[in-house]
Amino acid sequence: MTITIALAGKGGVGKTTIAGMVIKYLAQNQTGSILAIDADPSSNLNMVLGLDLEWTVGDIREDMLAQVKSSLTEGGAAMGVMPGGVSKREYLDYHVRSSLAEGSRFDLIAMGRGEGQGCYCAVNHNLREVIDSMSKHYAYVVIDNEACMEHLARRTTRDVQHLLIVSDPTQRGLVAAQRIAEMTRDLNIRIEKSHLIVNRVQSNELPAPLKTEIEKINVPLLGVIPANTDLTTFEFSGKPLVDLGDDSPVYQAVEKMMWQILK
Repeated sequence: MTITIALAGKGGVGKTTIAGMVIKYLAQNQTGSILAIDADPSSNLNMVLGLDLEWTVGDIREDMLAQVKSSLTEGGAAMGVMPGGVSKREYLDYHVRSSLAEGSRFDLIAMGRGEGQGCYCAVNHNLREVIDSMSKHYAYVVIDNEACMEHLARRTTRDVQHLLIVSDPTQRGLVAAQRIAEMTRDLNIRIEKSHLIVNRVQSNELPAPLKTEIEKINVPLLGVIPANTDLTTFEFSGKPLVDLGDDSPVYQAVEKMMWQILK
């Protein structure tokens, strides 16, 4: 069975860094292959993982629709068939699989840009089928989502074992975390367990006002990650964050949390 771990949070709370640490933990401590899905157009999960990307799913989708539109204009490709008689599903399946960035222990696919004008319902349905089919061949799938969870609900998958909602130690971050928790209940997504992670905490003890706000969120606190200036220094070294040392307080905090939910 594939275990899917999804991360969500408002922009700037550090969820992509945490996604990288989750993947690092899985690669070092669990058996089986890992698929990372970058579903946040504003993040750079590929840089965290040290992988190069040539195409995103968004690029493939727009290219396919442009070809269909061109063929319809020319009087061919009736009923949405691609030039040459290839179906949309076959086209997406081939090109999405070809867009995979492969690492030694994990692969990466990026969803890329959002949708343009027009109806994308059929395309999104095909994309979900393709990605679901790919995911079954991996032991773990880690999804770095945008705050609105659009990709998770419409194009990525509908089965998540663990949703990690990331906040920073601010009221705005916790309000966003609460909204994400509420949003997941309205979306057509099967989530087995949701967890709250508070990132960039200045001390080991959470301030009393912060604890009070956390208690208002109907999501159990999984753990906190300390603020760490060494992380910024490491990023500017040019090395991918997935190569961060095991002695890093940030990695050790994520390691402890992952052990808790996967034991």
